[in-house]
Amino acid sequence: MKLIHIADTHLGLAAFSRLDPESGMNLREKQIYENFLAGVDIIVKQKPDVLVHAGDLFDTVKPKTKAYTTVLEALERLHAAGIPLVIIAGNHSMVKTRYTTSPFEVLTYHKSQITAAYKFRYEKIELGDTVFHLIPNMLRVEDYRTAFDEIELSSSCNNVLVTHGLATQIKDKRLATVAEHELDGTILSENFDYIALGHYHRQCQVTDNAWYSGSTEFLTYGEIADEKGGLVVDPGRHEIRYLALPKTPMVDLGTIKCQGVHPGDITEEIIGRVTQKCLPQYAMAQVTLDGLSREHGKGIDMKDLAGVREQLLDLKIRVKSEDEDRPVPLQQDIRMIDYLQEYGEFIGKQQLSAKQKEFVLTRGRDVLRSVMDEHRGTAE
Repeated sequence: MKLIHIADTHLGLAAFSRLDPESGMNLREKQIYENFLAGVDIIVKQKPDVLVHAGDLFDTVKPKTKAYTTVLEALERLHAAGIPLVIIAGNHSMVKTRYTTSPFEVLTYHKSQITAAYKFRYEKIELGDTVFHLIPNMLRVEDYRTAFDEIELSSSCNNVLVTHGLATQIKDKRLATVAEHELDGTILSENFDYIALGHYHRQCQVTDNAWYSGSTEFLTYGEIADEKGGLVVDPGRHEIRYLALPKTPMVDLGTIKCQGVHPGDITEEIIGRVTQKCLPQYAMAQVTLDGLSREHGKGIDMKDLAGVREQLLDLKIRVKSEDEDRPVPLQQDIRMIDYLQEYGEFIGKQQLSAKQKEFVLTRGRDVLRSVMDEHRGTAE
């Protein structure tokens, strides 16, 4: 069995303010659609026995029409090549009640061989010499254990677990997103020949047999150093190798020391670094300014950067002041804000008793999660 493992494609995600001049679509959204389909073509050329998607196919539970048509086009290409798709719902594209129609309901009507687990329960399918055990994103964290306990491993086939959540081994990497659940370490059992994980956007190995394929695209600047792509897996031989897939580049231009440097020279340095990278049109880039102070007046002149900003999709400029260790973006990337952490830090600074703080933190975080959940479910 040769399978390809991908996850977290987040089709429909839009970012930055640039629009495609021909379609009027958000340009970042368009890039993600085009890269996804180009990636499917690469996967088809690999001739796998099955494509496994470990969750978050869509960025929201109510996908845009273009997100749907992009997936349907991908299914056409997979069907023509005779490649089955095994997919589970992740937290971004999983409905929040059992009584809401899932976006996956539409896809299952396609003529291709697609197995989609999205009904808050364990499902399995046998393809060739492998049984795929599927646990989608659940309503409650304890539901993962209930689903896992239903699994009966095959003694005659390879066993592959596909699930979506945050492994306890990397719980310090919490993404603080809606319906993010922590996976009990015992679920990542060594008895499986391979465990295909989704949710964490960095490609990494968690245990001997468990891997996150990572997201196929750079979705926030917090992922700038991450590996992106897919994994080619032979469960029977326990062989795993990286598969490069199309993505829009995101480049770190490094840190510029600003102390004693004229603002005009800082601007020229930024322009020089962008130029030296020879980045393709509409790439994303980040630069950090260290030591920018009041002596620099209003700072760098954004008008002077108009030329390089025009050729990029986005240029993120972070400022690290002389008395600050953590760089702060000049242009806030709202998808990188950990709202729960920010709220916790805010409450921690208030003059409240320990009991009051505990109450306000608990109730406040519940409200924040509810608002984030509602926003994620209604975002277009």
